[in-house]
Amino acid sequence: MNLAEYKDVYVFAEQRDGKIQNVALELLGKARELADALGEKVVAIFLGKNIKDQAQSLIAAGADKVLVCDDSHLETYLTEPYTEAITQIIKEFKPSILLIGATTIGRDLGPRVSARNVTGLTADATKLEISEEEKEFRMTRPAFGGNLMATILCKNHRPQMSTVRPGVMQKLTPDASRKGEIVDYKVNFDDAKISRVKIVKTVKEEKVITDISQAKILVSGGRGVGSKEGFAKLEALAKELGGEVSSSRAMVDAGVMDASRQVGQTGKTVRPNLYMACGISGAIQHLAGMEESEFIVAINKDKYAPIFNVADLGIVGDLHKIVPMLTERLKTMQK
Repeated sequence: MNLAEYKDVYVFAEQRDGKIQNVALELLGKARELADALGEKVVAIFLGKNIKDQAQSLIAAGADKVLVCDDSHLETYLTEPYTEAITQIIKEFKPSILLIGATTIGRDLGPRVSARNVTGLTADATKLEISEEEKEFRMTRPAFGGNLMATILCKNHRPQMSTVRPGVMQKLTPDASRKGEIVDYKVNFDDAKISRVKIVKTVKEEKVITDISQAKILVSGGRGVGSKEGFAKLEALAKELGGEVSSSRAMVDAGVMDASRQVGQTGKTVRPNLYMACGISGAIQHLAGMEESEFIVAINKDKYAPIFNVADLGIVGDLHKIVPMLTERLKTMQK
């Protein structure tokens, strides 16, 4: 493999039902930073059916070029046609870096693409950077149950691949004036391979699940909250703040909160303007999911709790007394 032949930062721009997912825009923001450090371009891989009219929004989000693969085989996600499309793009254009969102689609697609192209894959990266001196691509992720952070390099193979969970990276402010190249790319599908699996029926959940990774204000509860009754106090505070309630893993494992509300290494990564950690000790697994919040308020009886090390404001005391007091004070202020 001649590494000199490989250049540019590619992003798999995930879409569902024709709607570009937020994680794609977040990855374009990070790709822009990486490409600028390398003096290279950002290229978005856009797969689907009847999607070309949205390609310009990817350029506004940071891409220099968008490869649009508009084909009926790509209308609904299936592993083989999507893998085949991206593999053909890799063989022809030789990207140096490929970023994929760690969604249900990305976690299925990423390993298949890396295996097909005989390269490595760093899963659930929390930090991506280019070293100043060597200009190496460094991918950092939690390891050994979150007890340490591992920085991974892929020195001998290309593309260097990483999946990133939604909410970890920051998207750029869209710039409608940005100019870029939109290329129609034709994929030569092997019908013998892709005909093995067909979608018979698509069933969509009617249940509306709040995406806490998009919330601007989160009131989060841990083991110290203790019960559903305790979370009712957090919900009252969140209502006054115009935010959402989230949880640590301990409360999800206890059956008190739904997994969709979990923040942390095995839950969701969030970056709200305000994160209130109530009764959360601050284990590294939880911190990995929320330490990039703009302003962190911690309430805990234990003044030595690790959560205070990342908090902008700490309150030592009983959350079951403090949270209702804060709620009542907010109600009074709004009258």
